[in-house]
Formats: sequence, structure tokens, C-alpha cells
Amino acid sequence: MRVDPSFDTFVEERSAALLRLAYLLTGDRGHAEDLLQTALLRTMRRWSKARDAPEAYVRHVLVNLSRDRIRGLLRRPRETPLPEDRDAFRTNDPGLDAIGNRRLVADAVATLPIRQRQVIVLRFFEDLSVEQTALLVGCSPGTVKSYTSRALSRLRELLGDQHDTQEMRVFQ
Repeated sequence: MRVDPSFDTFVEERSAALLRLAYLLTGDRGHAEDLLQTALLRTMRRWSKARDAPEAYVRHVLVNLSRDRIRGLLRRPRETPLPEDRDAFRTNDPGLDAIGNRRLVADAVATLPIRQRQVIVLRFFEDLSVEQTALLVGCSPGTVKSYTSRALSRLRELLGDQHDTQEMRVFQ
């Protein structure tokens, strides 16, 4: 199968940012890679349609795929995670502390309900407007604002006073 060179260029330039979006939507690197691969494959098949706004097209596919993934997960029995030994990675290195902060924020975002998570990821991590987010998620701008408000309140509860929700910019 021949691939348009402009598609290859798009993938080379934007795949890292799209992988970050997929990770934030799923909360798991492996699932994010699978999600992105499927989204790029679907985009490649419809490249003549997606060529005008490929990033918006892939974002839309990623949001839909993450929604489908959640529906599938809800049908399966829940897995019980193994306890983590967080003390094994304690150090005085400030770079590692930043990684810990990113992990705290990512874990907190992962606990949000799917719609709130999608809105937070698209609004703050992808820096989309309320209207753009509403189109991608498939709801009204007022609903986006409502989800954003509820999600930020929940993140403030989860992260406590020491972590301002503006720290989410750490992923950019």
C-alpha cells in the first residue's frame, strides 16, 4: 500500500504530541500507543479527507477510540493493581521530583470520569477552546464548562493545597 508523503511528514512531526494526548486520555503508555497506532491507521485510510486538518481529525479519532475503550473496559471484570513501592525511587534529584509531580497529576487526571478527563485533557493539555472541545467531545459548550469546573474541583481535592491545578502545564 502506497502512503502519501505528506502523511509520513505529518506523523513524523506530530506523533509525539498525539501520543501524549492518547496517554492522557487512557492513563497507560501501552494503551496509548495502541490507540495512536489505530488512529493513525484510520487517518491514513482517509487521508484525502483528513489532509486539510489532520491533527483535528486524529484528535477526533483518538477521543472516539478512548470512549470505545472505556466502554469495553466497563464490560470486563476489574483488575486489582499490585501495590507500588514508591519509596524505592526517593532521591534528592529535582528532575526526578518533577517526574513525581507529573505522575501525581497524571494519576489524579486518570481518576476523573471519562468525560471530565477528556475535557480537562483537551482544554488544558491540548490548549483547545471551549468550542473546539465541545465539538470533539460531542456536547454543548456549557456542558464543557460544567465538566471543567467539576473536574478542576476534584483535582484540587486530590492534589491538595501543595499542587495548584495550573501545574498541569508540566506536560507541555
